[in-house]
Amino acid sequence: MRLTEDHASIRRTIAKFIDNEINPYCDEWENEGIFPAHDIFKKMGDLGLLGIAKPVEYGGMGLDYSYQIVFSEELGRIRSGGVSMAIGVQTDMSTPALAKHGSAELKEKYLTKAISGEAVFSIAVSEPHAGSDVAAIKTKAVKDGGDYVINGSKMWITNATQADYLCLLVNTEGGNPHKNKSLIVVPTDLDGVTFSQKLDKLGMRSSDTAQIFFDNVRVPQSNLIGVEGAGFLYQMQQFQEERLYASAGTLKTMEDCINDTIEYARNREVFGKPVLDNQVVHFRLAELQTEVSALRALVFDAVDGYINGEDVILKASMAKLKAGRLAREVSDSCLQYWGGNGFMWDNPISRAYRDTRLLSIGGGADEIMLGIICKKMDTLPKKKS
Repeated sequence: MRLTEDHASIRRTIAKFIDNEINPYCDEWENEGIFPAHDIFKKMGDLGLLGIAKPVEYGGMGLDYSYQIVFSEELGRIRSGGVSMAIGVQTDMSTPALAKHGSAELKEKYLTKAISGEAVFSIAVSEPHAGSDVAAIKTKAVKDGGDYVINGSKMWITNATQADYLCLLVNTEGGNPHKNKSLIVVPTDLDGVTFSQKLDKLGMRSSDTAQIFFDNVRVPQSNLIGVEGAGFLYQMQQFQEERLYASAGTLKTMEDCINDTIEYARNREVFGKPVLDNQVVHFRLAELQTEVSALRALVFDAVDGYINGEDVILKASMAKLKAGRLAREVSDSCLQYWGGNGFMWDNPISRAYRDTRLLSIGGGADEIMLGIICKKMDTLPKKKS
């Protein structure tokens, strides 16, 4: 993936926005357990940052996905993982299927609002019994006249309590769990849509995550995204962008951990000399940075294939697996060199330690990534004939 001045321009724009509008308030939002999504998204929409790879006719820039990945990488500088995750839900998790498969009317009505930042969106897939096992969801939409009537619940939904619209995965007609699912845009102000209290999470504290309940919720059938029964396929396609986005988004988070630790270890003296002067410390930090750089190369290689129409499921899954594991390794190793200070709740490394732990769970757990990798490598046990 070759970066141009146009990529650099987008990077500078988002970096300036983060420095002025986000990072100064991260501690406040962490303490409150929520950030002002409508305010932040509107400002980002005004700068064109929520539609980088979305169609021009609906307010986007119409650029290829390499520009979106540069955007994601820069979001890793946000000092609160919940904020960057929430932005990613808006741009790379709840709207890709709408942009690719939605009708012109649906995109005009809803996608324009996501790109402009006028509305906050959520992707509602997981359920209490169905996280990575998407085929096991039970929420159901039944046709009645010109509507779908929806019943069920969704769990661990990012942006939930602030969301104006949900991209909701439901079971429709048919018994095949891979062919009976559909994606439907659901406004959250409809009768029968209710929310739990914000969930109390280990990390991503500034993100409002909740359970959502649907009790005979009526939605026009025209809110169906694409073809009925193709929702599982759309969601699997959407996961590829989500996984690339998540992998890129952790790169600068890890580099901030490393650089913060270098600065701390340079100024912290133990037994008469700076912690950084110990070879075991600066060698370890060099190893970690090397691993981060290798991951960046994998992510950029996968994105290059993606924008050129290649099947990148294997590389995207490898990147997601590596990103989740490396983020744990980097934050844990760096925290160690901060000693007792690293164990404090408000330490930036301990926050990264908590926030990045989600990467090995959300968007497909490590074990799911390994299963995909094995399948692509053709290493799974063969069925007996």
